[in-house]
Amino acid sequence: MKVLKFGGTSVGSAQRMKNVARLICDGERKIVVLSAMSGTTNTLVEISDYLYKKNPDGANEVINTLERKYLQTIKELYATDEYREKAAEALKHNFDTMRSFTKDLFTMFEEKVILAQGELMSTTMMNLYLNESGVQSVLIPALDYMRIDKNGEPDAGYIKNNLEKKLAEYPDAPLYITQGFICRNAYGEIDNLQRGGSDYSASLIGAAVRAEEIQIWTDIDGMHNNDPRFVEGTKPVRTLNFEEAAELAYFGAKILHPTCILPAKLNNIPVRLLNTMQPEAAGTMICGVSESGKIKAVAAKDGITAIKIKSGRMLLAYGFLRKVFEIFESYQTSIDMITTSEVGVSVTIDNTKHLSEILDDLKKFGTVTVDEDMVIICVVGDLEWKNIGFESNATQAMKDIPVRMVSYGGSNYNISFLVKAEDKQRALQSLSRHLFQ
Repeated sequence: MKVLKFGGTSVGSAQRMKNVARLICDGERKIVVLSAMSGTTNTLVEISDYLYKKNPDGANEVINTLERKYLQTIKELYATDEYREKAAEALKHNFDTMRSFTKDLFTMFEEKVILAQGELMSTTMMNLYLNESGVQSVLIPALDYMRIDKNGEPDAGYIKNNLEKKLAEYPDAPLYITQGFICRNAYGEIDNLQRGGSDYSASLIGAAVRAEEIQIWTDIDGMHNNDPRFVEGTKPVRTLNFEEAAELAYFGAKILHPTCILPAKLNNIPVRLLNTMQPEAAGTMICGVSESGKIKAVAAKDGITAIKIKSGRMLLAYGFLRKVFEIFESYQTSIDMITTSEVGVSVTIDNTKHLSEILDDLKKFGTVTVDEDMVIICVVGDLEWKNIGFESNATQAMKDIPVRMVSYGGSNYNISFLVKAEDKQRALQSLSRHLFQ
């Protein structure tokens, strides 16, 4: 069995839903994971924001606009009045749920319940469309099997056992439709896997059913060797191993959610990235096979802050790094890059929520300087140190770019450069010329 995930753009209109239906109706049994229609989650966040601000009129106005959009989609999607009425009645429940939170602002509203409505609506509409078309698809609610534990991590055993039970209820179904992103937490409350979580849902489902393949369908033909928004002439990378894909996803390749890779890797399930708009395109295959001695792609991660701690006491000081790391840990702030010398250490973070507190604590150990609005440029491929020359190729491409930090050797799959945001495009273009052209 295969698991196919379609993002918000892929189901962003009635016509695109019809296109997805044609893609999945090929005679093979599969589980289809859907995101909310494009733009819906942002609108649901806006509704939640009005409710936080105790403005029910603002919330209702946005809800009404969103409902009109969905009713128009229903009108365009279905061929018969019977199914238009079924869809409208089903979605009325979702909009009634949203409106229920505007009636009593003294009751604590549940934002994650509101955010869940997008995926619930898109899957309902798709399943009804397939049924109208004569396909006996089955809608399996993710809230019946997808769960995270008290630490916010997926409960793999629970997911596997409860998903198997749901599938066993419909052993002859050709297609199973389910939601991405949404889940329940350890207390049974509606929760989610965070933004981009539909990729994660697909990977967790694939691992639970031991899928032969996980397919991630988006609006681009695979992962490109550079960012096409800043560099002309980029090309899809045909194959990546799991580690390379994870590095690219974490360091800025938007096509894939970083957490998606691990469940597939642990279960050795290939992940294929495909384009809904060009289904014939080969896309990108992610698997356990490596291509020795090849640089694959470049990615960039924005919004980085660099912190340097300089201390004369650091030389031979036992426990200095531990104390520094404990400060970041105490504020639940992860570190992306790190470099050290005899008298100092530099780190980068992408979460500045507790920056002022972190800096205050670090100043107990030395002189602290901060560089904000930075970008990590990551070169990914088979960069094992035995492959002579690859690091020099990357650094040669950066010879005219001011580089704040360089990280190499943390893994066999990347070299990372920290540059100013204003130098990002120039760095990406230079790397593309030197490495791929």
